[in-house]
Amino acid sequence: MRFLTPGRMIFFGLFLMITGVVLPLLMVIKVLESTFFLNFFSYAASLIGMVLGIIGTVSYSRRSRQKRNQ
Repeated sequence: MRFLTPGRMIFFGLFLMITGVVLPLLMVIKVLESTFFLNFFSYAASLIGMVLGIIGTVSYSRRSRQKRNQ
């Protein structure tokens, strides 16, 4: 689990959140066709990105607090 450091979790969460916003925007302006899979994917990307970003932020603050107290 060394691959998912708090900074990377925040980065991936931000990337997924941006994907979850851009895909519906492209569907609304008719660049992409709105399909059930694409709608579900954009919702899931947004939700997973938010959760991953929150977990990354909590892990980052927890790690920095432990370093400060030592």
